[in-house]
Amino acid sequence: MKELVVISGKGGTGKTSLVASYAALAKNAVIVDCDVDAPDLHLVLAPTIERRERFIGGKQARIKAGHCIACGKCEELCRFDAVRFDGPGNGKQPRTFRVDALACEGCGVCAWFCAEKAIAFEPVARGEWYRSATRFGPLLHARLDAAAANSGKLVSTLREQARQVAAETGRGLVLIDGSPGIGCPVISSITGAAQVLVVSEPTRAGEHDLERVLTLARGFAIPAAICVNRADIDAGMADRIERRAAEAGALILPRVPFDRAVTEAQMQGRPVVEMRRSPAALEIEKGWEMLWQRMQ
Repeated sequence: MKELVVISGKGGTGKTSLVASYAALAKNAVIVDCDVDAPDLHLVLAPTIERRERFIGGKQARIKAGHCIACGKCEELCRFDAVRFDGPGNGKQPRTFRVDALACEGCGVCAWFCAEKAIAFEPVARGEWYRSATRFGPLLHARLDAAAANSGKLVSTLREQARQVAAETGRGLVLIDGSPGIGCPVISSITGAAQVLVVSEPTRAGEHDLERVLTLARGFAIPAAICVNRADIDAGMADRIERRAAEAGALILPRVPFDRAVTEAQMQGRPVVEMRRSPAALEIEKGWEMLWQRMQ
């Protein structure tokens, strides 16, 4: 079993459109949407949810009003200004402290130093993950709650579940739609992968962010390939990006041209490669063949 991760230096490069097309072309993959902060692969693949699980993402403090003596030690120690002196009264104190759930970073210092043991430090659910069925194969995807942290841990959970599904169903490829950027969820997405594909665009921002992502992949000793999407918008910049990527040792895939069929496919909830007369679809198919041959 091999894992192919499609990432990008910035959002909006067309990464998810390529993943959806690769899912259609692969025919035997377990598909994973690891962009858990803003998932959208399900919009194209139209999954039917078969399993739903809450994601426990760390711990959070909670002040037990009945035990609080309003000494203020928790407020003094909290470095994140998450403790507020506006909690309910308890018959002994007219007001007690409470923890702002959005501001709490889950460090546990307040609970550790509370002499009255008035602070509970408990696991907290921060989202959901799903196992779904699509016409192209199983899909693992998730959604973090608003302002929730630990996206890297959720990504790791999805990848672990995807490997189990691949083993159960005899599928030889795990195809991952990663997050943009170089942060924690991206690192969790690519660690141990067989191949990384970086989707770029012919702009200065695309060039800058591509270099950061290639540096990240090189740091994990993962073979990288690049694909310049909407390349004909600025052919000169596309040349420059591909030249720099080749110097960094990346495989250069065929360029994907700007094509209104991509938007039409998105509106229909279909992968681009199902638009058979589309110039973009033809280049994506060529790129997939190159990438798959490299992974053998």
